[in-house]
Amino acid sequence: MSEIKRVDTGTRMSQAVIHNGTIYLAGQVGTPGESVATQTKDILKKIDALLEQNGSDKTRILQATIWLADMKDFAEMNEVWDAWVAPGHAPARACGESALATPDYTVEIIVIAAAG
Repeated sequence: MSEIKRVDTGTRMSQAVIHNGTIYLAGQVGTPGESVATQTKDILKKIDALLEQNGSDKTRILQATIWLADMKDFAEMNEVWDAWVAPGHAPARACGESALATPDYTVEIIVIAAAG
């Protein structure tokens, strides 16, 4: 059997799980109550750090799932996202609307990446 590595594991979840050269990140959220743009920037910094910590980077993201509390914020989130994505390395992506953990969260992003 191949090894499963769990990173920053708590009672409920791990921030990352690595298996067979693939890194699965938990849903990342930003600072509650901040703007959609600020929360998105916070999330992308967390994603960068988790990927770097595990030997990867944003150019190796395979898939991203983005949840918005309200689709009216789609353009604001995309402005930050588009500036962050490495040219030529856009992952497969889905974006939908969902109630998040609390009303203070407006964005949650989940990514799957190839290890470096």
